Amino acid sequence: MNRFLAHTGVRHPIVQAPMGWIARRALAGAVSRAGGLGIVETSSGDTAACQAEVAAMREAGLPFGVNLPIRFLKDEAMLRFVCNSGVRFVTTSAGSPAKFVAPLHDAGIVVYHAVPTLDAALKCVDAGVDGLVVEGAEGGGFKNPEEVSTLVLLQAIRERVNLPLVAAGGIVDGRGMAAAFALGAEAIQMGTRFVASLESPVHEHYKAAIVAADTTGTWVLNKAATPCIRALKSNFTRPMHDSGRLTPDAFAGLQQVYFGGDMDAAPALAGQSAGLIHTVKSVQQIIDDTVAEFHAIARRMGAMAAAAHFG
Repeated sequence: MNRFLAHTGVRHPIVQAPMGWIARRALAGAVSRAGGLGIVETSSGDTAACQAEVAAMREAGLPFGVNLPIRFLKDEAMLRFVCNSGVRFVTTSAGSPAKFVAPLHDAGIVVYHAVPTLDAALKCVDAGVDGLVVEGAEGGGFKNPEEVSTLVLLQAIRERVNLPLVAAGGIVDGRGMAAAFALGAEAIQMGTRFVASLESPVHEHYKAAIVAADTTGTWVLNKAATPCIRALKSNFTRPMHDSGRLTPDAFAGLQQVYFGGDMDAAPALAGQSAGLIHTVKSVQQIIDDTVAEFHAIARRMGAMAAAAHFG
């Protein structure tokens, strides 16, 4: 049995990443309707709006989850809200989940924590989480400055941990999904792929920049400080890459990037998987294509195993 599917009740083991400002009902709802698991973000800090998004997803009767980025929460208001809102699945990130697991479990909520290292994974197991989102360095957004690829990180964690794993970072299709499952994952998470979808609320310029990027089209910025991020190469991010530091106001224009289409207003967060995205598709097509390709690869690999040869 796939434990992620049992925990969430969705048809397909595909999760949409909890991207700040972006992961709201338009995108999360589309993912859930297509059979995956939409996640509502709270990292934007826009508490009232995020709570309204959660309520709207509940009213729609869709399976979904909420992300609680521990380091970025101002207080326990969002935690209390989630515990009392009927949410059944939560991902935690950006900090230790130790103090969050008990109240979430008491509310009947399944908890997966996002981890960028084996050490973090082992600590989360000790804290009592139900599963892990394994975030490789290929992914966009906030990163661990000590880069470990999804390929290596999945193997290292699966070797030591028997919880369900969601593979994140560098995955946009069924090929990536099949590779992740071969390494022990029971689900995948996609962020950049869903940003470049028809239902994504971001400006067309942002989607076009993702489609235009190649596999070397991102930089890891601010590796010597906090936060370390992966973003698209641009005129705005070049000085920060060259200096090794983010400017104090680096994120001030983030919503201008997302919704105004000004790609030089802030770092445009994206993963290396942008180089694998060649067109903007509907969420339904992304998920359908991913699932079909995954099963085609699984059938081919299964035939090879049954015949005990590599042909």
